Amino acid sequence: APMMDCTDRHDRFFLRLMSKNVMLYSEMVATKSAIHGDRKKILSFSPEEKPLALQVGGSNKEELSEVAKIAEDMGYDEININLGCPSKKVQKNKFGACLMKEPELVAECINSMVNSCKIPVTAKTRIGFDDVESFEYLNNFINKMHNAGTKTFILHARKAMLTGLSPKQNLNIPKLNYNIVYEIKKENPNLEIIINGGISKIEEIQNHLSKCDGVMIGRSIYQNPYSLIDIEKSIFNTETNPTREQVVEKLLDYVDKEVKLGTKVNHIMRHTVGLYHGQAGSKNWKRYLSDNMMAR
Repeated sequence: APMMDCTDRHDRFFLRLMSKNVMLYSEMVATKSAIHGDRKKILSFSPEEKPLALQVGGSNKEELSEVAKIAEDMGYDEININLGCPSKKVQKNKFGACLMKEPELVAECINSMVNSCKIPVTAKTRIGFDDVESFEYLNNFINKMHNAGTKTFILHARKAMLTGLSPKQNLNIPKLNYNIVYEIKKENPNLEIIINGGISKIEEIQNHLSKCDGVMIGRSIYQNPYSLIDIEKSIFNTETNPTREQVVEKLLDYVDKEVKLGTKVNHIMRHTVGLYHGQAGSKNWKRYLSDNMMAR
């Protein structure tokens, strides 16, 4: 899943050492940053990271259209619009979950994006906001977006509280409602519906896949990245998978190359803190990283 301050290019390279099959997402990039910022720094990626989607935040259809074209030109495989982030800063800039209140505007934005590129345009949204959590509202919202030209929807199965809760609280306090996502899929068999929120175990993934087209996972993989190996084995039937030590060896080659280009070691290795999650001696790994990764 796209996660701010987590799924940068170094994290994605690291995750790809364990899984060749999962789709990876960038952190959310605001349209203005993508258009006017240091494009190489903000949007570049290693070819090894593909398949890769760029997640964008914005509500100006001209800017979104331009970023969709930039994403295509840079070689991204998909562009995803963020309709789920509840942070105050994001609301102030009029993107994220507050756009659920404006289905017509969202449809215009999606239509502009679809018309400016050939890669898939997808949407990641919550199931509701504040005191709105109804199948009718969500279904109408999704159908408006579908009519505008997108057919893939990632549904975070929690509503967003736009006032009173921090973004962190918004990840836990609103109750999960997987059934509404299942109902949306049932009602719209022709759409690709991907479920997201609170999923970590293989059995949960398999259960969701029997009712939806895909599963998106964020925090549990960031905290326990080697769980991707279980996903490779159980979901993709991958027979040869690297050990943790082999992952580290390959990552060290990447670190050597990146440090020569001016990257700081901790910008890469901070993503590996959870590599030995749940293993005997994992504290030694974390301690070694914290003692040594600030070195150049």
